[in-house]
Amino acid sequence: MPHLVIEYTNNLENFPEAHLLDALNAAVIASGQVQNEQDLKSRVVRTEQFVIGADPTALRGFVHAELRLLAGRTPEAKRDLSDRIAAVLREFTPHPEGMLVQLSVDIVDMDRGAYYKGSL
Repeated sequence: MPHLVIEYTNNLENFPEAHLLDALNAAVIASGQVQNEQDLKSRVVRTEQFVIGADPTALRGFVHAELRLLAGRTPEAKRDLSDRIAAVLREFTPHPEGMLVQLSVDIVDMDRGAYYKGSL
């Protein structure tokens, strides 16, 4: 905990996966909402098959970030995290000419009683 998953469409060429993850981790850790930096697990998933809307000729893409945290943070803390993540996405997401690129962020509460974490 927490888990940060970034999904992006494969038509966003030269997507800076490693740089984006570094910047996102720094932003989330700087929020003060992560007690131990080694607990933050982030990854990027390139989406090969996707559909946006109903117009097959439209040039569209998306980047979606989902931050999963143990429940208990205030709405203000969640909004701050969402804003921090969105700012990094705006900075690092490629914007090919003529393409509509949608950005979204979701902060998800995880059930403390059901979450398991262990180490080997």
